[in-house]
Amino acid sequence: MLSFFWLRCLLKMVKENIVIPEDILSFCCNGLQGSTSPPRAQEPGELEEAPGAMASPSPPRNPTEVQMSQLVLPCHTNHRNELSTGQLLKWIDTAACLSAERHAGCPCVTASMDDIYFEHTISVGQVVNIKAKVNRAFNSSMEVGIQVSYEDLCSGKHCSICKAYATFVAQDPSGGKVKLKLLTPQTEEEKIEHSIAAERRRMRLVHKDTLKDLLTRSPRETELETRDGSAAVPAEKTRVESVELVLPPHANHQGNTFGGQIMAWMENVATIAASRLCHAHPTLRAIEMFHFRGPSQVGDRLVLKAIVNNAFKNSMEVGVCAEAYGQEMSVSRRHINSAFMTFEVLDLEGRPRTLPMVAPEPGDGERRYREASARKKIRLDRKYVVSCKQTEVPLSVPWDQSNKVYLSYNNVSALKMLVAKANWALAREKEKVRMYTLEEDKFLSFRIEMSVCIAAGQAFSLLSDLRRRHEWDSHYASAELVQQVDNDDMIYHVVSQTLSCENKPQDFVILASRRKPCSKGDPYVVAFRSVTLPTHPASAGFTRGETLCSGFCIWPESEEISKVAYYNQATPGYLNYVTTNVAGLSSNFCATFEACEKFLLKNKEHLIVQL
Repeated sequence: MLSFFWLRCLLKMVKENIVIPEDILSFCCNGLQGSTSPPRAQEPGELEEAPGAMASPSPPRNPTEVQMSQLVLPCHTNHRNELSTGQLLKWIDTAACLSAERHAGCPCVTASMDDIYFEHTISVGQVVNIKAKVNRAFNSSMEVGIQVSYEDLCSGKHCSICKAYATFVAQDPSGGKVKLKLLTPQTEEEKIEHSIAAERRRMRLVHKDTLKDLLTRSPRETELETRDGSAAVPAEKTRVESVELVLPPHANHQGNTFGGQIMAWMENVATIAASRLCHAHPTLRAIEMFHFRGPSQVGDRLVLKAIVNNAFKNSMEVGVCAEAYGQEMSVSRRHINSAFMTFEVLDLEGRPRTLPMVAPEPGDGERRYREASARKKIRLDRKYVVSCKQTEVPLSVPWDQSNKVYLSYNNVSALKMLVAKANWALAREKEKVRMYTLEEDKFLSFRIEMSVCIAAGQAFSLLSDLRRRHEWDSHYASAELVQQVDNDDMIYHVVSQTLSCENKPQDFVILASRRKPCSKGDPYVVAFRSVTLPTHPASAGFTRGETLCSGFCIWPESEEISKVAYYNQATPGYLNYVTTNVAGLSSNFCATFEACEKFLLKNKEHLIVQL
């Protein structure tokens, strides 16, 4: 009762404009919280007790991490009482933006959002949990990783919905770019995401070239698929155009149209276009990269257009774009955003239904039809080569021109993930050479490292050319350059000196991917993995060997000294050789690495490195 007495006194003093002493105000507030006595003065040297001090200490939290939990209400749902994907995109973009601004310390805008694959739908009454944190900061842009899951409050069940990566750009008050401070990862997971973020950025930059290259090598004639009992629907019948007036509730705290709102409007018109093809309510399964090309403001009119580009057997691609103009009579429109969305139509048992075919319009319609087929191929490569767990990827993946970007990404990112692991244990040390092992459920990996008096760039150039490997590695008989994919990726046919259990020499077809440092502190990387080529099938004279993940990382310790480390995730055929060296029954690894040092020192004076 005492707290209510003080509350009444406080209200009376406010009404009569009486200045309230700070100690009385503090006492009243404490009383409202349940305290019945004035605050005790702190003794000299006494530490203030933090809230929850008696609880067990929790691991340090990433300062950029933002967590959002939203209860799904009927106003958030579609006709099936499931969370609207447009609403989910708003929440995702909000959480990601807040995380980006925590790191930048200034306003940030959405530049792009990578492919999103939705694994499940979310029903009314369930809770959406979103966690966003900055993975890596570049010059003025940063990558934010977002994890989305749902929670059923009745059963306590948790389930993953999707994982997304968004790129944000920091801006000053005048709209100019702001140089960002570097981000230092702390945990093993953060180190892995930080390292691979550079590879994802590289893949985004070459996405257009990948699509263009795939279309160049595809037949130009549009071949319509034949489907039993189905007549082709003219694509023009699925066209949707809708206009939205940008009002203050649609704007963010900078006055620009909220990126999540634009994505929600785009999802809405894309759903209408998909419904016009199938005459049913479609389910959004995937979104291919949103790319924001410019801002819009309050008062702008946004024109949203959508059309079904192609319909496959169980899915369809809808192309959607957003354009803005400032006045009703304005003729010129600004291209704001574009994206491609993949929809399915599910039957009562949740299985995808067969869809009607699409008949594209001549000209642009046929181009969009062909591009949709190419994007489907790229989506499959991204999903099953890039997104799969390393243990789910087969050792030798077929290589072709269309998936070269994603195999290169997988090659380098697998090595970077291995490097970032935290549980490496020192197994042997002989003079300057140190050998470490990493024991996991399915793999035994090893790392050998030493410091060498050579510039990191020179070591990188020498070790990335497999044709010279036999000069220091006695296990290599020869290495032939089969294909120069580009400046960073080469495919070699390697013949080993080691005999297999069939008493035949082993051979390998290896993709070698090179990367120079993206920023200060990054290593030079040379990654190796097995691929298959139609021109080099397994032959009777050799036993075809495979390597899942191996390669070099080279860190500059000074201008003339580098730390050179070799990593290998041992496959079964290589395991006995590894364990023999780990156990100290052989010094072959150490001898090979010492030969590598001599090779580097001998050739560094004759090498011209172009940085």
